[in-house]
Amino acid sequence: MIPRTTFHFLLAALITALISISVSHAADKQEPRSRKPNVVIFYTDDQGTLDAHCYGSKDLYTPVMDKLAKTGTRFTQAYAHTVCCPSRAMLLTGRHPQRGGVNAWTQANAKGKKRRNMSREEITLAEVLKGAGYSTALFGKWHLGADFDHGPTEQGFDQFFGLRGGFIDNYKHYAMHGMGFHDLYEGKNEVFAKDQYFPDLVTERAVKFINKNKGNPFFLYVAFNIPHYPEQADAKFDARYQDLPEPRRSYAKMISTTDDRMGQILNQLENHGLSKDTIILFMSDNGHSPENYQVKPQNHSSGLPQGTVYAAGGGGNTGKWKGHKNTFFEGGIRVPAIISGPDRLPQGAVRHHAITAMDWMPTLLELCDVPLPNTQLDGKSLVASIHKEPTEPLHNVMHWAWRRAWAVREGDWKLIGREKEATFLVHLSGDLPEQKNHLNEKPEMVARMKALHKSWLKEVTPK
Repeated sequence: MIPRTTFHFLLAALITALISISVSHAADKQEPRSRKPNVVIFYTDDQGTLDAHCYGSKDLYTPVMDKLAKTGTRFTQAYAHTVCCPSRAMLLTGRHPQRGGVNAWTQANAKGKKRRNMSREEITLAEVLKGAGYSTALFGKWHLGADFDHGPTEQGFDQFFGLRGGFIDNYKHYAMHGMGFHDLYEGKNEVFAKDQYFPDLVTERAVKFINKNKGNPFFLYVAFNIPHYPEQADAKFDARYQDLPEPRRSYAKMISTTDDRMGQILNQLENHGLSKDTIILFMSDNGHSPENYQVKPQNHSSGLPQGTVYAAGGGGNTGKWKGHKNTFFEGGIRVPAIISGPDRLPQGAVRHHAITAMDWMPTLLELCDVPLPNTQLDGKSLVASIHKEPTEPLHNVMHWAWRRAWAVREGDWKLIGREKEATFLVHLSGDLPEQKNHLNEKPEMVARMKALHKSWLKEVTPK
């Protein structure tokens, strides 16, 4: 028989051990919350309104995007912009691009004549997160001004690899318009990697960045240059789409190539056990491209012969919506958008209220418990509406402008114009919502919406 004092001693030791194990397990469970969440943004290029399987394009193979939809919240009225530059300004600043001077094409060639660049006074998401202790990186496409006094490393990114301008051939790494120019940089240093597939170079660097920073919070902005032309897809998708007609076939292969590279990066998060501690945002910068281009000059700087076709667009799916890239119809500005954070946000949710790319900055900062910058933001946090569909719209009026064209949405009405003239008034309902022009039927509404646009433009244009 064990003496009473010994029994009590052993019992006390056992209870202490059990408490210790319980506390240890509780600490283990709470460990993912002991640091701020990582943020990964996939911003695809020219991926159209419905161009993912989870958005209804059943002819597309997008298992990674579909998984994000199952483990996150998918938005059906997500708005970016009609072309690349202003859309990227919206995403990174949470502000209308006009505030930073981005209302026309930004400088593309870093070695060319100094032209338009986003104002250095704009505060980017990278700058705010870096100030909160995050490691930051952009791999892919910048396109907010290529000048060396501007660019990613001047606006909060610790690392940058990619193109400073708008697009490149994925193997030669030359921009193709006109005589072309080489556009591949590591920071501000020009890099030559001929014949290496650019989406793979981006993916490899993203994986290395995760490996290096897995122990600390990081912000990884993967700005893929695809499915944007030239449509140079991974050959492993050739057989899958062999029965699709062109131009859908070529475009579909690019969508799956993009999805595949996203998956490689997300797999690395899983390998390090970071998936539940990472907020993932996926969105496109604008609608699908209908553009058609070929090399016009002889002796093009890329070495490609005259007549080489590098853009043969038109393969996107907009469903009932009208338009495409470079228009203010829904097909130009309404894009796929999903946010996923399995340990923090609803899974398999769908939200139908209108949101904008500008909303992501305040949303992500709230999720990361990082204060907003001391500047006027045009976006609004979506955290509450991610958890529950709002009963009132977050944005009563929405505005877009690009060079001389513009659009304003009020409720379900959208007015499109050019300079001082309104050209199209549509109501976003019904089976063919953008086919009928209501311009002549509703003069009072047109006048009011034109006035809204005029007032907004004056407010956001720098003095």
